[in-house]
Amino acid sequence: MTHTIAICLGTVAPYYNLVLVAIVIILFARMFKLPQKKGVYLRPWRYLFIALLVYVAEEFLTITNKLGVTNIPRISTAFFEMIIIALFIYTLLLQKEWVKKIK
Repeated sequence: MTHTIAICLGTVAPYYNLVLVAIVIILFARMFKLPQKKGVYLRPWRYLFIALLVYVAEEFLTITNKLGVTNIPRISTAFFEMIIIALFIYTLLLQKEWVKKIK
């Protein structure tokens, strides 16, 4: 029984991940459209948005790979995840420098 549930979740997970990411992209778009107040630092948020778009590309390639449309090597997902982690770290460093600059 647990084998079947795990297989089902593994098959459906990329699809509902993309639905949830679509909601997050809509929220990002709404945030970027808001009028900018003085002192708001959006640069880290832009890099986080780029990381999210890389994640969407990775999930899209995963789905097309599972459907048999493309045949990409497994190393490509590791490459995408390395880009995402690097962008997250850079975002945190930017925010740290901004907080240090304010104080």
